[in-house]
Amino acid sequence: MLTIKDLGKSFSSGVAALENVNLHMAQGEFVSLLGPSGCGKSTLVRIVAGLIAPSSGCVEWAAPPERGGIGVVFQEPTLMPWANACRNVETPLRIAGVAAAERHARAMEMLALVGLENFADAYPRTLSGGMKMRVAIARALVTRPPVLLLDEPFAALDEITRQQLNDDLLEICRKAKLTVLFVTHSATEAVYLSGRVLVMGARPGTILRELCIDAPVQRQESFRHSPQFAAYCGQISAAMREAVA
Repeated sequence: MLTIKDLGKSFSSGVAALENVNLHMAQGEFVSLLGPSGCGKSTLVRIVAGLIAPSSGCVEWAAPPERGGIGVVFQEPTLMPWANACRNVETPLRIAGVAAAERHARAMEMLALVGLENFADAYPRTLSGGMKMRVAIARALVTRPPVLLLDEPFAALDEITRQQLNDDLLEICRKAKLTVLFVTHSATEAVYLSGRVLVMGARPGTILRELCIDAPVQRQESFRHSPQFAAYCGQISAAMREAVA
């Protein structure tokens, strides 16, 4: 579905963020991206999303996404405080000129998908951090994109909420048949969610290690406590130490 070839990115300040990045993703894959702070993970996500251009190399799609064909969720939910959850989710459709009735119906469908159909009228100030992130995910999915990019969306949440959202995210991706690129600093989160984990080296970032997670796509809580899970986490942690070095 997606191929990145010899990608590089340098900014006008002289900072080289990425160098010779190569990766591919098949349709329906869930791939996690880890690396030390400042290695260019977020820059890569923004390039794939089309928000910034690479300095070298290219991003190739088997079928170029249509407008709204890539959903993006960042670390901060960035919800409009003056709008309730439903109107926040409707925003991309409103910008696209979709009629009010259809906007509302699709927003409610997405809120149901993330388990917040009973909070459609709630304003961001009344929602917990996890609920705000669910609204942000619903907003990213309301255009029904085949691709979802997530840049450390759960980093600021407590461990229990984070684990619950990990389970919810896997179920959402299964129902919506999404292809996902997920950025995280957590080896345990990457192993639990992913079919493949890519480890990036320090800036300028490039992919140093790829690890395939041989486990059922529908993960259970018991997987987190298995020797297999611990072994994968150990391998990724070792690769992260190499990346920092």
